[in-house]
Amino acid sequence: MLASVAGFHRGFAWVVIVGNGLAGLWALAAGRWSAWRRRSLWRFTAAVQLAVFVQVGIGVSMVAGKKVPENLNFHMFYGFVTLASIGIIYSYRQQLRDKLYLLYGLGGLFLMGLGIRAWQVGPR
Repeated sequence: MLASVAGFHRGFAWVVIVGNGLAGLWALAAGRWSAWRRRSLWRFTAAVQLAVFVQVGIGVSMVAGKKVPENLNFHMFYGFVTLASIGIIYSYRQQLRDKLYLLYGLGGLFLMGLGIRAWQVGPR
């Protein structure tokens, strides 16, 4: 069972990384071209940001069960920074209402970068 949870955690990381990158690119395109502005952009963005919470929750459950290597401090750090970043992006949506697509575009790419870094420092 542990191998399947760890395998899911590794595989689902790509959903988080690629999904947030695509959401960021889509938001940047929507900021530039109005044809890209669709309600589905916000649904997709919400889904991939919720995927981060699922990913971190799975990681926390593995750590709580003490079924992971000891040297994952930076991996966990990047996971929690990603969660905090989602909160910060969300909290600025009213103040940056006129630049909302830019906020979520760059924010999505930033979340993708944090996911890549977490993957790099994670277990092999």
